[in-house]
Amino acid sequence: MRIRKELWFGFSLMAIIIVAILAFTPWSNLSNGHLGLIMLALIVVAIMLGYPTAFTLMGLGVFFAWLAYRSANPHTATQQVLDLMVQRSYGVMSNDVLIAVPLFVFMGYLVERAALIDRLFKSLHLATARVPGSLAVATIITCAIFATATGIVGAVVTLMGLLAFPAMLKAGYNVKISAGAITAGGCLGILIPPSVLLIVYGATAGVSVVQLYAGAFFPGFMLAGLYLAYVIVLAKWKPELMPPLAENERRIPIPAFATGLAAQGRNAFTGLWAGALGDSRGGQKRAVVAQLFVTLLPALFFAGILVLTYRMATAPEVVENTAGLQQFGGGGAVAEGEADTGLATPPEDSGTGLAEPQAEESAAPAKSADAEQAGAAREKQAADTAEAKARAASAAAIDRLPVPTWFWISVLIIVALLAVLYWLWTWERLEVFKYLLTSFFPLAVLILLVLGSIVFGFSTPTEAAAVGALGGLILAAAYRFIEHWRAAPPSGKGAAVARTLREVGGIIKESSFLTAKTSAMVCWLFVGSAIFSAAFALLGGQEIVEKWVLSLNMTPLQFMILAQFIIFILGWPLEWTEIIVIFMPIFIPLLPHFGVDPLFFGLLVALNLQTAFLSPPVAMAAFYLKGVSPSHVTLNQIFAGMMPFMAIQVVALVLLYMFPGIGLWLPSVVYGR
Repeated sequence: MRIRKELWFGFSLMAIIIVAILAFTPWSNLSNGHLGLIMLALIVVAIMLGYPTAFTLMGLGVFFAWLAYRSANPHTATQQVLDLMVQRSYGVMSNDVLIAVPLFVFMGYLVERAALIDRLFKSLHLATARVPGSLAVATIITCAIFATATGIVGAVVTLMGLLAFPAMLKAGYNVKISAGAITAGGCLGILIPPSVLLIVYGATAGVSVVQLYAGAFFPGFMLAGLYLAYVIVLAKWKPELMPPLAENERRIPIPAFATGLAAQGRNAFTGLWAGALGDSRGGQKRAVVAQLFVTLLPALFFAGILVLTYRMATAPEVVENTAGLQQFGGGGAVAEGEADTGLATPPEDSGTGLAEPQAEESAAPAKSADAEQAGAAREKQAADTAEAKARAASAAAIDRLPVPTWFWISVLIIVALLAVLYWLWTWERLEVFKYLLTSFFPLAVLILLVLGSIVFGFSTPTEAAAVGALGGLILAAAYRFIEHWRAAPPSGKGAAVARTLREVGGIIKESSFLTAKTSAMVCWLFVGSAIFSAAFALLGGQEIVEKWVLSLNMTPLQFMILAQFIIFILGWPLEWTEIIVIFMPIFIPLLPHFGVDPLFFGLLVALNLQTAFLSPPVAMAAFYLKGVSPSHVTLNQIFAGMMPFMAIQVVALVLLYMFPGIGLWLPSVVYGR
């Protein structure tokens, strides 16, 4: 019955499209523009029937382009269509932006197989154990962190479905809430960088991918924050939907060396400090000192941040000394020396044979003296310039700018936070921190290196993606090696190395195959989209759409509402890839007329297109979760659990439009937009 309802929905939608074509097309006066609109409607029907998107785009594009060329010159139509295919395919092949797609996808598959997510979810579960709805909160946070390492929605939803879904169901969580948290959190990778969607949009709309990444940070984490707020409020309001964990599930065992220190007090920081200064000997002393160092890591980290901030905030402004250049250009000693030489006017011939040699002989000493004078002037000027630069450099090294007030405020806030942290630093929290240190922080460092280098202009997305792929490989190898090394007996450490090498080879092989598969899909989509959009433009479909939209005399707000509503509706039957490559070339040319920034429009589209993975009947996130969920969980329950999160997406969309600075502040600060 469930499948029949979904089929009825799809067939009904296709019937509406076909009836609209038959009813509104002027068949007696059919123009090329009308053929373009028919082509646009047919592609939606063909995709809903299950035909491969890329090859359907190419097939319809080639056929309707042939019709367009045939209407102008029937004899050359075939040759022109073949030329169009070659030109559009070569244009996609020469697009440098698309190089980042396989590298980011490869990085995502490597991180997925690095055995990090299991440890990350467990550590976040322990860290949020006392928060209402802790398992759902840990799930969303894990999805958000994993989304910044990979934009592969299917991988995130599948992994969290295997890890978090059984844990939530075992703890008595509501099936719908659990399914909604996993599917909504897994779809955050569509928006949060490094998002493949943003790369595809940037290549389609001609917008900088770097600026799109910078603009998507805050909207992505704002959406994750709204998800968390909804889950926590709902768990507090209706605790029966997400019952709190039992006390034994909130606790974590304390290592043996710390048992005696814990008996002296609950605070781990003071206990370790006393133990390090006490009379303990041997291995226990070393263990206490090591744990104390781990405890001091937050303070050391923030101290490093403050030192770096201080250096940047008080760095003197470098003013280039151009006094020497002005003197040189303003007619100083060198200019005068050149004016006095024989370069001006040659001596006149007096008619005698001795006049010219005598003139040359008399002029030679003058030329020599002037040249020496000019050389001395140049040397003096160079010495003065070097001395001025050295004096300015030494003054800059000594006289730094005054420390701004906001820096001292930041210092006070950080010191207060550290004081609260160490006051609440129990032995159990120390163990949780150690779990986070081995699961969250390595991934966080990789993310900061990759995305930070992109946003702050140290590297291009392609270069950063290559570094990220290498980092993902190192993480996968390191965690596999540590796991096998701990499990191996003392005499079998060599076998652990060999096993790690075999597994890493398998990971590289599998990740390379999946990367090639995904990248081929994206590239073929671009080829098909390029041919399709060219045919649509040849037929004049774009012109008809523009005339219709402009004839409505809409305000920019009305246009944005209409565009986002159309994208929201298209997200029900279509996936985001199809919406980007087919419909964005129709919307982008209309943006200048309404004064809409393509970067801001792209952020709205990315936030909106998460509905493509959360809206039935094509909600791929639901099918990913259904594939790994217990048999008693129905698809309708998963769909029902996603609906509140879809409403939250609409709220986030409205907030982003009302406050554009959420998405545009960081690009404006970093790139001066």
